[in-house]
Amino acid sequence: MMRARLKAQLVERLKTPVDKPSWGPDWRREGERVAGYNQALERRTRQRRADATQSEPDADGGAVESDDAIIARNMEKSRQVAHYKPLYVGAAGLALVIVLISMFVDYHIIREVWTRALANEFMVVPPALQASVMFKSLQVVFAVLIVHFMLKITGAYGRNTMIATSFVLAILMISGLGYLVAYNNMAGGTATAQEQTSQPQNSNDSIQQLFAADASVQTASMTARPATTRGNDGVSLGLPKLSDASLAHADKWFWFAFASVVFFIVTTVAALYMQTVENNLRNVHIANDYKQRRKDFVLLHLIEAAEARG
Repeated sequence: MMRARLKAQLVERLKTPVDKPSWGPDWRREGERVAGYNQALERRTRQRRADATQSEPDADGGAVESDDAIIARNMEKSRQVAHYKPLYVGAAGLALVIVLISMFVDYHIIREVWTRALANEFMVVPPALQASVMFKSLQVVFAVLIVHFMLKITGAYGRNTMIATSFVLAILMISGLGYLVAYNNMAGGTATAQEQTSQPQNSNDSIQQLFAADASVQTASMTARPATTRGNDGVSLGLPKLSDASLAHADKWFWFAFASVVFFIVTTVAALYMQTVENNLRNVHIANDYKQRRKDFVLLHLIEAAEARG
């Protein structure tokens, strides 16, 4: 009686389907019936013939697959998942490194924001608030966790929406950085052109002196015109000029928006790779199932051999 009960438990465990990993063998996408689908054509044909001979019709006219065929198919599927175990471990480790780097970047972004918020007029944080800046910057951990849980709740649609939004913001960020580099550093940039026009030109060349004299004559003629004709020299949109205070406030808001965009992108990357770490740790756990199935399979054969002898 004890032997029959143990045999029934072993058969039930071996007939239990293998959990599907997040990625790996072909049967994970192709379906349950294609364990070893990428094997040679001869082996697939032989397996189909073996399944056909081991199947027998049931009362409804269908085909009932034998326990041996189910156990053999589950063993093959479990073996294939176990074959991917080193890749699962490597993917989990690489994703964890990316998560830590992303959180490190987010920590420094938040630390910079809080430092500017709590610093005095000399951009120095008082000693009493330095610990506060550090603990406030650790909110990046909770930001990554909340985005991670939101991605799990919303599923594939929320994940795709988050990725698309981050991609658009990344393109805008890269374009903005390219514009700043072109504005400040390139030879034809606006800032460089303004610096060149503001510098005094060398008046030793006779051609330059000629153009300078011509420009002085035109300037004198322009100043001699009546005030009523000055409005016809160009097109004016009538827009008010921004004051220095408004420009300073706009500069602060642009800096805050840029820091927020970078923080959002890096936080999204950290949350996505945290999900990758979680999925690959689950894959490693599924890959360990093959060892237990082999032990149960050997024990089942020993019980059947003992039954055959006795």
